[in-house]
Amino acid sequence: MPTSSVDTSMTDDAANVFADAKAYADEPRLHAAMAHLRAHNPVPRVDHGPYRPFFAITKHADIMDIERDNNLWLSEPRPVLTTAAADDVARAQLESGAGLRTLIHMDDPHHRKVRAIGADWFRPKALRDLQTRVDELAKRYVDKMRDIGPECDFVEEIAVGFPLYVILSLLGLPEEDFPRMHQLTQELFGADDVEYRRGATLEERMATLLDFFAYFNELTASRRAHPTDDLASAIANGLIDGEPLSDVDTASYYVIVASAGHDTTKDAISGGLRALIENPGELERLRREPELVGTAVEEMIRWTTPVKEFMRTAAEDTSVRGVPIAKGESVYLAYTSGNRDEEVFDDPFTFDIGRFPNKHLSFGYGVHFCLGAALARMEMRSFFAELIPRLDSIELAGTPELAATVFVGGLKHLPIRYSLR
Repeated sequence: MPTSSVDTSMTDDAANVFADAKAYADEPRLHAAMAHLRAHNPVPRVDHGPYRPFFAITKHADIMDIERDNNLWLSEPRPVLTTAAADDVARAQLESGAGLRTLIHMDDPHHRKVRAIGADWFRPKALRDLQTRVDELAKRYVDKMRDIGPECDFVEEIAVGFPLYVILSLLGLPEEDFPRMHQLTQELFGADDVEYRRGATLEERMATLLDFFAYFNELTASRRAHPTDDLASAIANGLIDGEPLSDVDTASYYVIVASAGHDTTKDAISGGLRALIENPGELERLRREPELVGTAVEEMIRWTTPVKEFMRTAAEDTSVRGVPIAKGESVYLAYTSGNRDEEVFDDPFTFDIGRFPNKHLSFGYGVHFCLGAALARMEMRSFFAELIPRLDSIELAGTPELAATVFVGGLKHLPIRYSLR
């Protein structure tokens, strides 16, 4: 159907889901809107307060093209969707040298240099050395699930703790600080969710970031004075062109590793288990064919898409699918939509644990491909390889609840009833 014959009001309403945190907690509405846009208006302009206008990129191929051309499409100054007021505060903080500036905020060549500081900790050799520990932790949390059964809230009691323990142990943080890191992460990524956010005002939300910085500034000073064999020391003592990172950049590095390093994996694990419960044929298939755990994990990651978007800003006048985008205008890379693109995935709304190839976008693409992708995959394979053979039965024991978000999120609560050996 030509775009000109489409009901404009319907298209505008569909495009507004990208600026509505509650839409990500209402999957039928979200996916219907995105499917409509992919078919009829794949690059809509969204002008919906309290956000500055942007163009939503809904097609898989366009997202890939934009991520591939990181000279034309820049992360700075708008790497994620935040309100106009938050944009202004972040810009002022960066100009003063006091703002959050993680890998997702940076462009090459500086991005490449900063990324290299932590990269060795996520390479195959380092992960092989970590595999035994991850397997031990997977068993610990499946044992915990058995011990607290026959019912639990899988998100709060299991899915949070396992990846949190892995990434914070890798950083070398003391176990007594893990609950604090979890709470700060919830507040950081849950700023749009009534249950998770610290407060309704921008000042209250910024306080979460200040608490993160205060904690990690102490960690930086400690690791510089007394280096240890952990990722925190590698970050604290990393050099860029012979100079150490600033305290703000060091703290920012910790924030992205500590928060995204566990919260996104929690979302994929819990959402993956929900998908198995709601697709019992696929659960039985995985039980019969445990060798499918690798492709099952990839499908869970596609299905849940924990990171909903990143933003890019045009460095010069350009266009996407014939839609003009001027220098300085921003695009919203709608990963959730790209991961359901009918031109890329056969039966995209079918959960298929054997799906191959699976060219999902959940880890991004190009120079900003997720630093911890291999670790997340390892954790999920270990967890489900431990869980599935021990699972006699499982069902929902209540209604799953999704977080309201425009950036990172997934299930807040997954009440289940089960029998586990």
